[in-house]
Amino acid sequence: MAPALSDIRLAIAEVDELRESPSGTLRINAPAPAIDHFLCPLAFDFMDAYPQVKIELISDAAVIDIVEQRFDAGVRFGKQLAQDMIALPLGPALRYVIVASPDYLKKHGQPRSPNDLINYDCIKRRFSNGRLVNWKFVEGDEEIEISPTGRLTVSTAHNELQAALASRGLAHVFEDYARPYIRSGRLVEILPEWSQILPHWFLYYPNRRLPSAAMRSFLDYMKGYDWQKINRVCATTTR
Repeated sequence: MAPALSDIRLAIAEVDELRESPSGTLRINAPAPAIDHFLCPLAFDFMDAYPQVKIELISDAAVIDIVEQRFDAGVRFGKQLAQDMIALPLGPALRYVIVASPDYLKKHGQPRSPNDLINYDCIKRRFSNGRLVNWKFVEGDEEIEISPTGRLTVSTAHNELQAALASRGLAHVFEDYARPYIRSGRLVEILPEWSQILPHWFLYYPNRRLPSAAMRSFLDYMKGYDWQKINRVCATTTR
């Protein structure tokens, strides 16, 4: 009888244990923003430290069964995690910002509150499932959620930024995407006191399966990673 797939994986993991340096392939499923700003810098540095390990970073915002899809780990917000998973925080807390180009604001003026945005061209984003993204704002105990209005609809934060840089309206994106352009003066943050703060991403992996030596090394590396290094690199490259 042929050995079960789980037995084969266990045997490979045991061979890895005998190596001086972990090897093999890590497959991680994550939404694009988590890959762009956290997993890519982390993976690049990890690959320098562990040259025998290969990494696949697969962009996907849908909630999937990572075991069934043969991923070693996934990244999602805490509320989206299955109960039988071990989760570790990935990077700092997240912050949304509203940004526009100086030329756009010179022509149209700055909004004073979220309710003013109905009078502006807001660059809308539509998910692959057809749902439009609402914009949420928080100041103290007050919360406001609006359905943005505007002529342009895109599907990615990168496209939102392209449109904002081209003076096509206001973009609503994670601060990590906009930070270099804010620092260089190409974009201006609007209504910062209303910025919505979200929990950080979580990297999660199955509780019932022994992680490979490569995965354990990746987890250890992640726990000691200097996330502020990312911001310092951004600051250096945008001067």
